[in-house]
Amino acid sequence: MSDVKGSGLRSQKARQTRQRILEAARELFVERGYGATNLQDVATAAQVAVQTIYFSFGNKRTLLKELVDVTVAGDDEPVATMDRPWFRAAMAAETAQEQLRAHVHGSAAVLDRVAPIMRMLQAAAATDAEVAAIWPQGVDPRYVVQEAAAKALMAKPGARTDVPVPQAADVLYALLGPELYLVLVRERGWSPQRWTEWTCANLRAQLCVN
Repeated sequence: MSDVKGSGLRSQKARQTRQRILEAARELFVERGYGATNLQDVATAAQVAVQTIYFSFGNKRTLLKELVDVTVAGDDEPVATMDRPWFRAAMAAETAQEQLRAHVHGSAAVLDRVAPIMRMLQAAAATDAEVAAIWPQGVDPRYVVQEAAAKALMAKPGARTDVPVPQAADVLYALLGPELYLVLVRERGWSPQRWTEWTCANLRAQLCVN
């Protein structure tokens, strides 16, 4: 029993250390930029030895990848977006309008987490080929999520019958993207609530009958 308890405590401590490292990396990468931050900087901020970062993440690129994944998900559980409770609940809505509102609210929470690191990530990928290679060119996972949402949405009561699923997916992809969220919330000073209401209204006009 004591061995099991000890193992559980070690696992919890290791997870807390990883979270502390990720939080330090997020702050430094955003403040200084990915390229200008080294792992010793992160280690100092997280109050760990730099060897701990190498042991936990391998190198700076994998630390960045983990940071992005955790930021998108909101936690470190290995659960894909389409398996997340908020997404499944939205997909289970009975009408197109209900699904749309739940989907926008869930997306808003993701975007609020992701927006602060987007410019840093774009700059890192533009200046570091190895960072760009972490996310190979091809089908955008974010589009895959919006396409699945669009297929469910357009099959429900209240959806416009004259809008094909690919067009609906494109509209969701555009209006629920981090780029527009950054412009309106971070640059123009909109509150997340105002963005959510505006986005819901525009998506209803584009995809629903009322």
